[in-house]
Amino acid sequence: MEHCAVLIPCYNEEKTIGKVVREWKQEIPEATIYVYDNNSTDASAAIARQEGAVVRQEHKQGKGNVIRRMFREIDAACYLMVDADDTYPASCGRQMMEEVLYGNADMVVGDRLSSTYFEQNRRPFHNFGNSLVRFTINHLFGSEVADIMTGYRAFSFQFVKTFPVLSKGFEIETEMTIHAVDKNMQVSNLIIGYRDRPQGSESKLNTYTDGIRVLRTIGALYKNYKPMHFFSWLAALLLAAAAVLVFPVLVTYFRSGLVPRFPTLISSGFLALAALLSFFSGLILDTIAQKSRQEFEHRLQVADMAYKWMRKEEREV
Repeated sequence: MEHCAVLIPCYNEEKTIGKVVREWKQEIPEATIYVYDNNSTDASAAIARQEGAVVRQEHKQGKGNVIRRMFREIDAACYLMVDADDTYPASCGRQMMEEVLYGNADMVVGDRLSSTYFEQNRRPFHNFGNSLVRFTINHLFGSEVADIMTGYRAFSFQFVKTFPVLSKGFEIETEMTIHAVDKNMQVSNLIIGYRDRPQGSESKLNTYTDGIRVLRTIGALYKNYKPMHFFSWLAALLLAAAAVLVFPVLVTYFRSGLVPRFPTLISSGFLALAALLSFFSGLILDTIAQKSRQEFEHRLQVADMAYKWMRKEEREV
């Protein structure tokens, strides 16, 4: 098992990847630098290899696919994940690593939004999107994560080996955050500096398309992780719609003893029935989600035993 592994997903970053690898080798010389090339059409892989990084390939396109491959293939006491675009300072890496190794953190979040992000980032919709996602997740899940979309994080062995990667693209950061919060893992926030991409380096993130994917991911994970909340809100909306439809029918009935609008009455009845079904679906799924959390705790214990065994083997060697 390695002491520390620096994970760098890379797609067409030949202008910055060399500098990123050099900075990390200088900052944490004992770490192994892994660059996972995701079908780059430029010289990114060759430059990273020249600078001394371990270069591997992931042929399925998308950041989520790259992270899945990294987490499966690498065993380390601490993992540092950073983007290849030279927007994050390597100088914060050692502090993040120590939070994991000695502070019992399962995930350390590099918080850009509390420092220079809004001044450095030249894309106003990205600024708005980051604030919206942070507000939404923290309110839906009752968390206090300072930066949801940051690509600069540190992880423990236990987090990496128990995290089921489902996302294929840039929504992976959202999935990581919600998973850690839902599973009651220890999350630390560390304020970091941020610098925008250098001239000539282009972002692979599409503000609108990827923004919609992130919001869809939040909705799907809210439904999966907190089904009672999700389906209770849905039941309340359906019940309110049923009440709006049935109210004038009832007023007419009490005044005249007649029900002239049977289709409206039937529609309101179906909506009320759908509200009941939604509520009880939430109850059933909430029980399943609770069972899933219990099974996760067992997987976490297994991962913890594997970690201790690997560290023991390392010390004996």
